[in-house]
Amino acid sequence: MEKIWLNSYEEGVNAEIDPTRYQSVIQVFQESAKKYGHRPAFQNLGKTISYAETAKLVNDFASFLQNTLKLPRGERVAIMMPNLMQYPVALFGALQAGLTVVNTNPLYTPRELEHQLNDSGATTIVVLENFANTLELVLPRTKIKNVIVATVGDMFGFFKGSLINFVLRKIKKMVPEYRIANTISFQTALKQGASQPFTPVGITRDDTAFLQYTGGTTGVAKGAVLTHGNICANMQQAAEWIKNKLVPGEEVVIAALPLYHIFALTVNLMIFTQAAAKIMLITNPRDMKAFIGDMKKEKISVFIGVNTLFNAMVNRPDFAEVDFSALKLTLGGGMATQKAVAEKWKNITGTPIVEAYGLTEASPGVCCNPLNIPAYSGGIGLPVPSTEVELRGADGKEVPIGQPGEMWIRGPQVMKGYWNRPEETAKAIDGRGFLETGDIAVMDEKGWFKLVDRKKDLIVVSGFNVYPNEIEEVVAHHDKVLEVACIGVSSEKTGEALKLFVVKKDPSLTAEELIAFCRTELTAYKVPKNIEFRDELPKSNVGKILRRELRNEAQGKA
Repeated sequence: MEKIWLNSYEEGVNAEIDPTRYQSVIQVFQESAKKYGHRPAFQNLGKTISYAETAKLVNDFASFLQNTLKLPRGERVAIMMPNLMQYPVALFGALQAGLTVVNTNPLYTPRELEHQLNDSGATTIVVLENFANTLELVLPRTKIKNVIVATVGDMFGFFKGSLINFVLRKIKKMVPEYRIANTISFQTALKQGASQPFTPVGITRDDTAFLQYTGGTTGVAKGAVLTHGNICANMQQAAEWIKNKLVPGEEVVIAALPLYHIFALTVNLMIFTQAAAKIMLITNPRDMKAFIGDMKKEKISVFIGVNTLFNAMVNRPDFAEVDFSALKLTLGGGMATQKAVAEKWKNITGTPIVEAYGLTEASPGVCCNPLNIPAYSGGIGLPVPSTEVELRGADGKEVPIGQPGEMWIRGPQVMKGYWNRPEETAKAIDGRGFLETGDIAVMDEKGWFKLVDRKKDLIVVSGFNVYPNEIEEVVAHHDKVLEVACIGVSSEKTGEALKLFVVKKDPSLTAEELIAFCRTELTAYKVPKNIEFRDELPKSNVGKILRRELRNEAQGKA
């Protein structure tokens, strides 16, 4: 496909980056720490540490892994914790020691945790004590030899830290009992590391930085092998994209999405440590009152979120009390942002939601709207620098402009492959180095892209293609709807039929009222007749509504 989008780039944004500029992620972090050492790096639960302080802790943890545990280069280290300051310390420390990080969702079930630890071959895990009981259940069946246990109070000094831990353990009962022999406390690891000199490790762009497990939407979760070169390339692509809008060393960024997820990992942590921003770590974004209270204390300049988070916030009266005078950028990703939500967000904050698109296998950034757009565009914008996009039909050939096709992408941010799965890698990456995304998109005559839907989510009703995103977008505009998901269910009459799952904003909403509303906005075969009301919808760790779970449930009932 001709790169006609190059003519649409914002003035000053270069079409290419130099992917050889950095050798490793840790080189980028250390560059920021050296240049902006005095600047605040992370803030969490009322505590702030600078870039220089973070770099010292990172070095201590790297020294512990190297000198005490004597982990060889390339060994896999799992990190299982929410957004706390220990997370970036453990992560950058492992990378500095030449190790591979396996990001692990602390809310995993024992089955999911066991699969990931065994598949990755991790031998060391850093776990928050609140989730150690899950680890205990699977530990004998894994290769884990070293368990480093963190507590929420670790970074607050003896007195405040002890008080925090006492409250969480004894009063709030948030730390289930566990028995794991020979654990090492996170504080002990830092002390032991600080007492021994760290020997720098020669890391190259081809070394694996992360085994980042996909959400398992196509079956068993697979580990995407993301190299230091992949992550550094995506950081540079983003740096090129944001350079006209954001100022290094001056931004304040909200990190409410979990850093163990690829979207927050790269966008919140990697990109904004490169930009030497102050990153506000939100440990529990579901506690909206406390979350919004934290926002009221700061002049936020960048907010990164997903549609469900934006939607939850704009429907709270106290959100409008936040001072948004410094807000320069709201970035949405992870799932489609609905127009109704985007309009409410801009009305309250004064800034549009700038949508981006990516996937785990691409580190994740692929496309983004220019940051100077005046309003929500409904599309995913343009490919980031040094990224090629092809839209292919069922025959594998490129489709004409304006026609939907599956996105295939190529660029320095594309993974090396799936961990220990050569056959899956060969299916995902073709002989020319293009990655299959599974997403359907269209491109207009200016080279701007718009997502239509997931290929696997396509619903065929009487031979007509129906994209759930379109149905959900319409239904979300109804004043009495809070959340919605659309799936296809089997039908003797039409092959497949539409089914809606709806969370009400107004209890008076009826199925008949919603169907009548859809008839005014959608052609007949797109109007859902089967509507089920729910108190909540299943979501991923970043708040993405899981249609797959709803489909599996519907099939189970059939």
